[in-house]
Parts: sequence; structure tokens; C-alpha cells
Amino acid sequence: MKTTIRLDKLLAHSGFGTRSEIKILVKRGAVQVNGKTVKDSGLQVNAERDAIAVDGEPVRYREFVYIMLNKPQGVVSATEDTRDRTVLDLLDDGYVHFELFPVGRLDKDTEGLLLLTNDGKLAHNLLSPRKHVPKTYYARVEGAVDESDREAFRRGVTLDDGYVTMPAELRILSKGEPDAGQLSEIELTIREGKFHQVKRMFLAVNKRVVFLKRMSMGPLALDPDLNTGTYRELTTAELESLQAHAAQPEADQ
Repeated sequence: MKTTIRLDKLLAHSGFGTRSEIKILVKRGAVQVNGKTVKDSGLQVNAERDAIAVDGEPVRYREFVYIMLNKPQGVVSATEDTRDRTVLDLLDDGYVHFELFPVGRLDKDTEGLLLLTNDGKLAHNLLSPRKHVPKTYYARVEGAVDESDREAFRRGVTLDDGYVTMPAELRILSKGEPDAGQLSEIELTIREGKFHQVKRMFLAVNKRVVFLKRMSMGPLALDPDLNTGTYRELTTAELESLQAHAAQPEADQ
């Protein structure tokens, strides 16, 4: 956190309105810093040391927020969209002032773990292609997924645009019987994030993904008690583990 921050910015990030609205609050004497009424909304304050209150109520400021969302199908991984609901539309209005954004994206028809935050540094480290942060997906697939597919993914497969994927770890949970209308169930861990990558990897071995759900990203695993379309903030342990993983140098990934 920065040592100091403008008072109006701190209050705006704490949900007290726009900067112009906060300027009015300050002018009417509603804001106190260390017990003294202030009249300058641009005053530099220390969010950790200074005691700030509005109408006598203490302000508890947080610079960053970290949310685990179990993304449902039908919403897009964006901050705004003119046609579809976004993942931010699923959040309570109390989070609006934090200006959150999704860390990476899941396709509109993909479910599962999506991290929402306003911590740009953490997001950059998690998304850097040089970090190779592992992401694990559960999928149901048309076709009998077998050992030849596991070996192909281990070596890397060639996608429709000629790109050869990095080695990936395929775990076969159940081998489907196409003639009986049964789907294969798998878990796949990849360390890159190409467009529609999981779906395209299976197309490369002549199979089709019909359901896809992200289960983990680095050390952060989707909470099994989190229903589809719901969310919660990360625990301290989850956040510390994620930050430690993201901070590792490339050679240690």
C-alpha cells in the first residue's frame, strides 16, 4: 500500500460516493481525521495510521480485494458488455467502488474458478506467459479418451493454427463408450492460456468437449462448497499462498 493517499480517493474506494460527492461531505464538516474536522478533500492521509471517520463512524479502508467466483455458464469474463451479463454483475453493489476485474478469462459456456481483484501486480504475475502458472480443468468429452490421448497431451499437440502446445497432464477419470452414448470424464492441467485451448486440444485428437469447468489456478482451488454463480473473498491462507506462487521466479515455476 502507498504511504499516503488523497482523502477523497480513500473515501471513494470505501464506498462514500464520487469525488464530487465526497467534496460536499468534507465541506459540510462530516469528515474527521485523527479527531479533527477537515475541509480539504485533497488532503494526503495515511490509511494505516490515520484515524478517519465520516459523521463519527470509523472508516475501514482496504486497498485490494480478492474474490473467488464459481463462474456459471452464460456470463462473460469482462468488466462490461453491451449484450451479455458479466461476472461483475454477479457481485453485490458494495464491491462496485473497488473497480474489480477478472484475472484472465473463461469462455461464456465455461464454468468454475475465476479470480476477481483490483490488484494489478498479482494479476500480471498470474497471467504472465513466462510464469507458466498451472490451471486444472474438469471436462466431459465426446469420444473414448485413452492412453494415446494422455501421451499426445504429454508431448504437446498441434492446434488448428499450427501452434504446438506445451506438455499437459491428462488424468482420465472415466473412459466413455461412444456407442452407448457415454461421455469420457477427465481432468487436464495446462500451463499456458491460448484461446479456447482445452477445447482445441481435444479437437486435435478428434474429440469434442461438451462441458468444461476450471478447478484450480496455481495453488488456488475452487471451494467445493461454493455453488455455481456464488462467490466469497479469499482467506488469508489462500491469498498468501497465491501471492507466494505468483512471486516465484520463472525458473522455479
